[in-house]
Amino acid sequence: MTDLPVFTEFGFTDSEWGLLVGLPQSVLTAASAAEHDGTRRTLAENAAGLEAISEGRESPSKLVSAVAAELVTRVGDPESGAELPAIEPSDPAGYATDVLGRARAAAELLTAKASEGDTGAYKHWLVTIAEQVVTAAPSGGILGIGGDVVTDTERAFRDRLATVLND
Repeated sequence: MTDLPVFTEFGFTDSEWGLLVGLPQSVLTAASAAEHDGTRRTLAENAAGLEAISEGRESPSKLVSAVAAELVTRVGDPESGAELPAIEPSDPAGYATDVLGRARAAAELLTAKASEGDTGAYKHWLVTIAEQVVTAAPSGGILGIGGDVVTDTERAFRDRLATVLND
C-alpha cells in the first residue's frame, strides 16, 4: 500500500498543488524585488519572508499549514538556520505581474475547490508574507540610516496583491 500525496486529501491535482506551494515563495520574491535595496536588505527581506512562510505551519487552516510545511521542507526551515538566496528577477515589474496572475489563478482555484475558511486563510497568509517582506528593511537612506520603511513600489505590490486576492 502506498501513501497518497497530501494534496489528494484536499482534492487538488499535482499541478494545482504546485501552484499553491510555489506561490508563497514567489510572493516573497516579488515583494522583495519591488524595490532594489542591495544585497543586505534583500537578505533581511528574504529572512522575514521565510519566517512568515514558516509561521504558516502553525495556522489553524489545515490547507495553509500543509502548504507551509511542504514549502519549508523544500526551501529550508529558518529555525534550523536556513536562508534563501537573494533572488533578483531581471524584470521585477514583469515578475510581479506574473505573480499577481498566479495569485488570481490560485484564488479562483481555492474558491472552486476549498472551504471558505481555507481560502480566506491562504489568501490572507500571502498578503501577510508580502507585508512582512516589505516592512523588513528600510529602503533608501545613507549607510542604513533613514529611508522609507515601505516605498511606494513596495506598497503598490502589496496593495495590488491584496486587491487580486480580495483580502
